[in-house]
Amino acid sequence: MGYTNNAMLIRRELLTRLVKLLNDNALLDKINRIPLEMRPRTPNPIRCCVHKDRAVVKYKIMALLGFNIDDETDELTPLSEYAQLAMERQTIDGKVLTVVDEACSGCIRKNYMVTDMCRGCEARPCTVNCNKDAIKIINGRAIIDHSMCVNCGICLNVCPFHAIAYIPVPCEDNCPVKSIRQNESGVRVINHDTCIHCGKCIVACPFGAVMEKSNIVEIHTAMKAGKKVVALIAPSIAGQFKAPLEQIIGSIKQVGFFDVMEVAKGANLTTLHESHELKERLERGDRFMTTSCCTAYTQLVEKHIPELRPYVSETHTPLFYTAQLARKQFPDAKLVFIGPCISKRKESMDNPLVDYMLNFEELAALLNGKSINVSHAEKVEVDAEVEKSSRGYACSGGVAQSVLGHYQGPDVRELMIDGLNVASIRQLKSYAKGDCSSNFIEVMSCEGGCVNGCGVVANPKVAKRQISQLAQGSN
Repeated sequence: MGYTNNAMLIRRELLTRLVKLLNDNALLDKINRIPLEMRPRTPNPIRCCVHKDRAVVKYKIMALLGFNIDDETDELTPLSEYAQLAMERQTIDGKVLTVVDEACSGCIRKNYMVTDMCRGCEARPCTVNCNKDAIKIINGRAIIDHSMCVNCGICLNVCPFHAIAYIPVPCEDNCPVKSIRQNESGVRVINHDTCIHCGKCIVACPFGAVMEKSNIVEIHTAMKAGKKVVALIAPSIAGQFKAPLEQIIGSIKQVGFFDVMEVAKGANLTTLHESHELKERLERGDRFMTTSCCTAYTQLVEKHIPELRPYVSETHTPLFYTAQLARKQFPDAKLVFIGPCISKRKESMDNPLVDYMLNFEELAALLNGKSINVSHAEKVEVDAEVEKSSRGYACSGGVAQSVLGHYQGPDVRELMIDGLNVASIRQLKSYAKGDCSSNFIEVMSCEGGCVNGCGVVANPKVAKRQISQLAQGSN
């Protein structure tokens, strides 16, 4: 997930524009003009026409205001009305994702196509090896009959000129649990009952049609109303900006947060509980135990691999424990989790102690919209009670390393599942059936860990390096 594209930049620009209007108390007056300002008349529109481009921008803003696209009942409802509702709203429904149908191109499912590189060669391995007789040579080049093709891919593998290309439907191809399908209108829809909120579809869609609903308006409204708003920051935040953690915390307080608490403090408790639980499980003869701090993984188990449920740690996530600590310290405050991915947004929604969530993109928009330079922010002392291994939760292997650092029990054979995909899910299913030689398994949905979540703003390799340096210098 560690790359930038124009759809991502547009989403970030929209967030920043919203923050600037909120700061200027001009959201209701000027929000309707954002689509016109971002998509002026031009001879080269992105889509068919400027009107389509503006509609796409409008609906993306609607998602960033916290609405599902299908909440619209009247196309003439202006964005200012949605903004007013967002400012008055107390809660957002449980759906984290929404698909902007105007942006969805309705990618056609014809996965294998013959390109102009075809030479119509005498060997014709594509026709000879096609078991369904779906390829013919017409006018000196191969043609695939898609009504007969079963997308086996043999033709692609045997073509000596690499003239056959695989054309994916990006969101569907990247969804590890096949929770995206095409409806009767040709638009992709998400099955929220089977979705594990891994966020891979957001990154994969080249049109930016899959949008994560935002709490940014409610958070700003709460601050403006004078309410105490406390930030709970994920360990992965330490790698998101070119500044030490002390300045990152200082910049967050400068935004208007009453206080900032590291979720790594909750990770201290997760580590202790999980190390004790692993010891108890292995001593009583359990075959293995997996970690439980990645919410996308635990949703995968609940929705798709229930037979694996007995092997998942019952220890709560760092966010859970941190929210308990924060609620005890700030009983009347609004608690805002700031994290890297949509699975944590789902966890925040489901946790009654947490009020709102911001991903790192949204935090960056708040900083940019308020003209706050992180590297110039005042340094705030970090929590001395946070163990260095707890800050390592942000990277793959960090949870297991932290747990085993406190573990005292039978010998451990650890294993890391670094990223959820079709192959690793198949692997996990086989473990549930008994085919597992390890007895402690760390599972991360994102390759590389939380530093590679769908809501990050920094290169994962750079972020990992910064976090490692911080951990080495901690207590």
